[in-house]
Amino acid sequence: MKNIHLSISILMSITLAFGQNQNISGGNVFDGEPYISINPNNPHHIVVAWMGFVPFNRIAIKTKVTFDAGTSWSNATNIPHAHPLYGSADPSLEFDNSGNVFLAYVDYNAGIDSGAVYVAKSTDGGITWTSPVEVINAHSDEGKYPVDRPWIAVDRSGGTFDGNIYVTTMPPNIFGPLLPPYNPYFIRSTDGGATFQPWKYLDTIGWLAGSLIFQPMPTPAVSANGTFHAVYPSWFRPQNIFPQYFIASSGNEGLNFSYNVVFTAQNAFTDTLAKKGYLLITNPANANHLAFLHLGVDYGDADVFLRESFDGGVNWTSPVRVNDDPIGNNRMQDLVWADFDNDGDLVVSWRDRRNGTDDSYATASEIWGAVRWKDSTGFSANFRISDTIVAYDTILAESGNDFMCIKFVDDTLSAVWGDTRTGKLNIWFQRMTLNGTIVSIRQLSSENMPDVETYPNPAVSEVTIKGKNLRKLEVFDETGREASITIDKTDRNNWKIDASYLARGIYFFQITTKEGMVTKKIVKK
Repeated sequence: MKNIHLSISILMSITLAFGQNQNISGGNVFDGEPYISINPNNPHHIVVAWMGFVPFNRIAIKTKVTFDAGTSWSNATNIPHAHPLYGSADPSLEFDNSGNVFLAYVDYNAGIDSGAVYVAKSTDGGITWTSPVEVINAHSDEGKYPVDRPWIAVDRSGGTFDGNIYVTTMPPNIFGPLLPPYNPYFIRSTDGGATFQPWKYLDTIGWLAGSLIFQPMPTPAVSANGTFHAVYPSWFRPQNIFPQYFIASSGNEGLNFSYNVVFTAQNAFTDTLAKKGYLLITNPANANHLAFLHLGVDYGDADVFLRESFDGGVNWTSPVRVNDDPIGNNRMQDLVWADFDNDGDLVVSWRDRRNGTDDSYATASEIWGAVRWKDSTGFSANFRISDTIVAYDTILAESGNDFMCIKFVDDTLSAVWGDTRTGKLNIWFQRMTLNGTIVSIRQLSSENMPDVETYPNPAVSEVTIKGKNLRKLEVFDETGREASITIDKTDRNNWKIDASYLARGIYFFQITTKEGMVTKKIVKK
């Protein structure tokens, strides 16, 4: 939940081949906090969610989906509000092993003292969404408003708890002053998101988040053996005079937790503008291997650090600095994210200011990354993900108005982030392979879609496409494979497609006109 103000590709012995970033959202007012997820059964199936301005309807969550690795994209879908006066924030996405995708987000209005965390489900890959299910509401823990920054994690271990959905959340930053203590929250669903069980505190006696960190955000992940983990911050002087990070772990779907210290933070990080988010991820190739990414000022300015555990979170390594700009060069890095590949390669990304003009938050920035191969002891030279150095804009100082997320599958990095190169905060997309090339880069269609009709739907033997100045049609099945079709183009504004020999199922018609491109979903009976 945020206070919204509307005002790889590796450098080794080769030179990085670089392609143009693409604007995902193309909004004219505000787009923020993107999140990306990829189907574990189909690396070409990608869903993106973000916060976007909807005229006369406040900020809403928007989603787009591609089944062909970014060659064609669906229209943007707006997730309806639970109440006409609500606004939405904080989307996160995750697939289960069956290809269902789940969207967690906040829908709320502090002015009317109401709202909740919700989860919506899509069974058609992100094209449409079910009615949202309430996870926890603003008054579930009276006076605490536990409805900010919900993260979703899904068990894909194939074990006893496969399919379980876990949501973590924390107190908000806009419902007014809250009395301590402050707690992180844990909620689970054991029926595929149909219902969520009663919430519980993630912290406990001896491992309390405490009274000095107003928003002790937990970052959750599920290991390859089905163990749930979440790291959260603590500053409770009876436990330790310094701030700490704790990890809570559960091998029985959250019924009981064990706790360990990740590290104690003795160097204060005082900048109030830096996006100081931290992230826990798990290695799908090694259930005991966890990685925690965070910012630190060990060398005088904000750098990106990695700490790892190889025994399921019990013991943690010393920090490794990931960004390779000169140490102590008075350049701030922030906005960290990371992901493991399916075989254990690790990519880390962040917003980088090494080419900015000063040591402040308010200077030009880029998006950079680094990779560590599973059989390597260190990271590659850093490489650029964004293609443009972006001047600072004051909207970036507002809470939550910039964000990034990456996924790393089959040695291919897919990244989304917010920047202001167009003069407005938009969401940008890049897809990169690890051999120094750019793949499957197409602009995700803007929201000014060409006016095109397709009918009948469902179809039996024929589909009509009606639109002005039709130019091209490509048809893809649910797996992203292109289907062979026959088109009667006698009338350039009214095409007839022979669908009689298409197998039953769902197809995506990517239609190009003089005005642009649009994707339509067609059901073949």
